[in-house]
Amino acid sequence: MNTQPQPTIALLHWGNLIEDFLDTIGISFEKFCTEMTGGWMFGYIDALRLAGVKTVLFCISARVTSPTRYTHTPTGSTICILPAPQTYSAIQQRMVYPYGWTVRDTFGDVGAIHYPFFAFLRNIAPYLATPLKTLANELRNEGCSAILCQEYEYARFDACVLLGKIIGLPVFATFQGGDFQVSGLERPLRPLTMAASAGLIIATQTEVQRVQSRYGVPTDKIAPIFNPLDLKMWQGGDRLTTRTALGISPEAQVVVWHGRVEIYRKGLDILMQAWQKICCDRPDQELKLLLVGTGSDAEKLQSQISQLQLPGIIWINEYILDRKVILNYLKAADLYTLPSRHEGFPVAPLEAMACGLPIVATDAPGVPDILDKGEQSGGLLVPRENPTALATAIGQILDDQTWQLKLGQLAQKRVETCFSLEAVGQQLRDFLLSKNH
Repeated sequence: MNTQPQPTIALLHWGNLIEDFLDTIGISFEKFCTEMTGGWMFGYIDALRLAGVKTVLFCISARVTSPTRYTHTPTGSTICILPAPQTYSAIQQRMVYPYGWTVRDTFGDVGAIHYPFFAFLRNIAPYLATPLKTLANELRNEGCSAILCQEYEYARFDACVLLGKIIGLPVFATFQGGDFQVSGLERPLRPLTMAASAGLIIATQTEVQRVQSRYGVPTDKIAPIFNPLDLKMWQGGDRLTTRTALGISPEAQVVVWHGRVEIYRKGLDILMQAWQKICCDRPDQELKLLLVGTGSDAEKLQSQISQLQLPGIIWINEYILDRKVILNYLKAADLYTLPSRHEGFPVAPLEAMACGLPIVATDAPGVPDILDKGEQSGGLLVPRENPTALATAIGQILDDQTWQLKLGQLAQKRVETCFSLEAVGQQLRDFLLSKNH
């Protein structure tokens, strides 16, 4: 009989406050706890649970005054909300946008006299957002064996590495797209914290090369582990019912995209130009572009659609929490596209591949690792910033339904082989709880 206690891993999100993310997608914290699934956080939680590892998701918020615990309904995992330090909250009240690239972006027009002071606040604010003393107490209360940060290119990673050294916990981090620095303090500190960390989880080879070149991280500290996907969640789906509800005929050819509406990062402007060409080249075909999601650029996207007078667009302008609803939208389509300029390791195309959809995606970081064998992995890669190439690739698949079906079968096989919760969970457990760290 195994009497050893279940190991516990602490997960910490990217960004200063959890509401900075939730507010942009219109999700309340209550729904976050009771309905939200998928993504990096809950994918890791599910995978580690299957591998016998308990997780506690620590979130920082200015909307609580003391540590508050919730149970995430879909996974049963603990979510511990920690109050943001008062010092950070005081700075935040002056901010226009916490993640601005410049002082003006972050605080607005502060004037020349006050500029140096606000430049200092901008650099130090991300480091002040993590309540280290409170976090240390709660890590002990939960009996955590290690800390895992969502991104290593962010101030919270530096703060957690320092805390880990103080309280004797190994600190790991993943790559989910963060290959840039926001605070001026990161440049001198990051090489030190990279060296002091226990390990990094990086699925994309381009990012592995960047990290090794810039920081000299040894190969044995890097684990090439993909983001996991719950394959059971992406089975079934009712194509005809969903199409009927959306007013799409069974004969139509449907291209689908889902995610956060951030026009530049997600390349949605490129997709709009490509869609215009696709429709112009096929005036006699019934074509639909199904967009599912919302975000900070929703109004700008609506403006672009109106200006270009694009036909056949159906936009579900909301953040869908119920993965069964997402499943039905994906199952209603014939092809999935990812036009992004920047990604870390995207889960959205994996969900589409699990539904048997062929993929046309740009060569944004992380995507070539998903489609590592091109067509044999179930999709086509095209250059970023190239609407003509995107339109051509999508059109080729739409015009050849036999090839379309074959690519969809290959995509499904690729996901089932490499991205299951069980496979990824065991890899995570082995890396995070290795005696070598």
